Amino acid sequence: MLSRRSLTLALLAAPGLVQAQAQGQAWTPTGTIRIIVPFPAGGTTDILARLYAQRLTETMGVSVVVENRGGAGGSIGADVVAKATADGQTLLFHNLTFSTTTAALEFANRAPHSIERDFAPISLGANVPMMLLVHRDVPANSLTEFAAWARAQPTAPFYGSTGPGSTMNLIGEVLKRDGRFPMDHVPFRGAAPLVQDMLAGRIQFGGDQLSSSLAHIRGGALRPIGTLSATRASVLPDVATVREQGFPNAEMLGWNGFFAPARTPEAVLVRLQAEIAAAARHPPLAARIQELGAEPGGNSSAEFTQAVHAQIAAMRPLVQSLQMRVE
Repeated sequence: MLSRRSLTLALLAAPGLVQAQAQGQAWTPTGTIRIIVPFPAGGTTDILARLYAQRLTETMGVSVVVENRGGAGGSIGADVVAKATADGQTLLFHNLTFSTTTAALEFANRAPHSIERDFAPISLGANVPMMLLVHRDVPANSLTEFAAWARAQPTAPFYGSTGPGSTMNLIGEVLKRDGRFPMDHVPFRGAAPLVQDMLAGRIQFGGDQLSSSLAHIRGGALRPIGTLSATRASVLPDVATVREQGFPNAEMLGWNGFFAPARTPEAVLVRLQAEIAAAARHPPLAARIQELGAEPGGNSSAEFTQAVHAQIAAMRPLVQSLQMRVE
């Protein structure tokens, strides 16, 4: 699983870009750059992608646009990028669900792509705490209280995820197993429709990245009962971590980051990483990301690659132990 150390901001690309330019290898995009977000509009991943797209449009001299391709826990949009021309004009902006969904699809022998083989990680966009949430009518302020409430219900409560094999699907099954309480899974195409059904009370439990749920938490419509990160979120310091509450197997650092198709030329990756790192340092963008309860990214391609590959390696045995099958 991703550690905060493995996603430490490095911002090392600018010297690499200078070197590439000195060698005559600098890359310039020839047209619009598409950032594929593999979820519907309105969720944290979409919000962050659009913030970066706006800044990159200002600095790269071409239009950078976000295109939403939701479905199948993010694997549909990811596959678009895996099969795209490796020229830097089509990028993927994904989150930690990339690792869990891919591991679940591999377990079911249905993976359309491989993270290690088909993608070139470019840079972290942001670290984003992921919160476990309940509808305001659920009488629980912690995971222990929720587990007790769920056991007492005549029928199992519903929990939502962004699709079979997604992070919240995995976390939901871990919590059920370790806490010995029932829940029934309801998959959605993305976090935005999941949250809407939570707000309406149609599902009682779910998870969302803090950035897109913070307003609902502050407004009292949703109640946070745990954070998946190793430390408490600075904007919600009273919400205990899952490890503090006795669920260490559910601990997972949330992230959002940029990927290109594999075989993208090195000069292209160097330019893109440098631009993303510079955008992450841009004071207005960094401030906006922090307002959302997240931490700006911008680490090196090598660091981001190591972190993502370590996470997928950790997900595979967990998926196998849970016998998670993507139907």
